[in-house]
Amino acid sequence: MAVDNGHMGNGGPRLRDVAEAAGVSVATASKALNGRQDVSAATRDKVLQASRLLSFRPNRAAQQLQGGASGTVGLIASDLDGRFSIPIMMGAEDGFGIENVSVFLTDARGDLIRERHHLEALMARGVDGFIFVGSRTDPRPPIAMEVPVPVVHVYAPSSEPNSLSFVPDNVDAGRKATQHLLDLGRRRLALISGDPDYVAFTDRRAGVGEVLDGAGVELVAPVRSGEWSEAWGRRAVRDLMASGTDFDGLICSSDQIGRGALESLARAGVSVPDDVAVVSHDNWEVLATQCTPQLSSVDMQFRKLGHMASQALLRMMGGEKESGVVTLPCSLVVRESTLGV
Repeated sequence: MAVDNGHMGNGGPRLRDVAEAAGVSVATASKALNGRQDVSAATRDKVLQASRLLSFRPNRAAQQLQGGASGTVGLIASDLDGRFSIPIMMGAEDGFGIENVSVFLTDARGDLIRERHHLEALMARGVDGFIFVGSRTDPRPPIAMEVPVPVVHVYAPSSEPNSLSFVPDNVDAGRKATQHLLDLGRRRLALISGDPDYVAFTDRRAGVGEVLDGAGVELVAPVRSGEWSEAWGRRAVRDLMASGTDFDGLICSSDQIGRGALESLARAGVSVPDDVAVVSHDNWEVLATQCTPQLSSVDMQFRKLGHMASQALLRMMGGEKESGVVTLPCSLVVRESTLGV
């Protein structure tokens, strides 16, 4: 039996109200009302009694779904502009489509209280599992409450060892961007990055360093770090040129930074890629393909991450146990900013 914690009429009881009346968690109340076996008979009786006393009405349509499954999963993102969550969701939908599973997308906006609200609302709809999509690759704390269905994390790995997470290989991304410039014969390389407090900064910088050390090449200037924004890319390049630094290759740690860098180079009369070859990260196509010239960029495989997460979640919904962190290699998409027209 699937349940709905939405109001039935005006001010109707919610799943949370049933849980409080029974003295159990929302997750346990959901398990009891959905007839799951991992709830004791005494607890189930308390929840059912509270449900009757409050006149709580389950979602009757969901009750009719075959095998008690709702055929839906919840995807909770923390990515306001959809740069990561939209392609990840598209990949997940590709994977779920074969099994006729639909996805509810919500945005927690990085707020744990809002995340909990979405969790409760989606559990009340009887979703069969969850995918959590972070806005950065820093490990995130375990979800704020007990959840009676399988959970998979994407992009931001869970700090809980028993969780399952799928993440891009940011060290590999740094390697691929740097090796591409070296393969083009560029040896005077500079690096403009985002916020150094991000794990993505540390990982991509490590990948750059590995390749440079192996080639016996050093950056021509200290790493410039700031915001993950076009404005920062423009300013960082202006500062780099104003310092008199001679560079023929530029690594930018995001497409926003890369686009800003291209603008400052163009205003200074620097030809890309003839004078300076530019490569960036994320392959946000709506941005990278609208630059002049178009940006070569490391694709973080967001859509594939979503597809892999959906396949794993389907297996877990079928009773399999999976845990750990799965790291997916990246790929380089070469465009005009390194190879010209």
